[in-house]
Amino acid sequence: MIEHINPPSLGKPSGYSHAVVVTANRLVFLAGQTALNADGKIVGDTVVEQFEQALGNLLTALRAAGGTPNDLVSLTVYIVDMDDYKAHAREIGAVWRRLIGNAYPAMAGIGVSRLWDVEALVEVQGYAAIQHESDT
Repeated sequence: MIEHINPPSLGKPSGYSHAVVVTANRLVFLAGQTALNADGKIVGDTVVEQFEQALGNLLTALRAAGGTPNDLVSLTVYIVDMDDYKAHAREIGAVWRRLIGNAYPAMAGIGVSRLWDVEALVEVQGYAAIQHESDT
């Protein structure tokens, strides 16, 4: 079971949960994903395009492990240009809702000077807890 905890004594979260409690039998540790395509090339010129590809890559790995977007319990977004990312927050939120819906894991956004691939603007890394069918 996955339970999202958002105490009223903390600020109302927008696009994340303050805490996520997991009582599941299968944990999935998802490697950081950038906007690499199947040919190993970074695709997308904007942070929104790259976020969509990176999140899609993460979800592909999660599905291959037997999970769904609702199984995500923690996500870290590494961001090369925080001001650019914040300026496009609405568009990034729209990508999130289209690919995942309204489920928000515990999240962190971290500004970095660069990523492994110099063309990469964003990288997403996460954890998922896949529930047994009897738990859903």
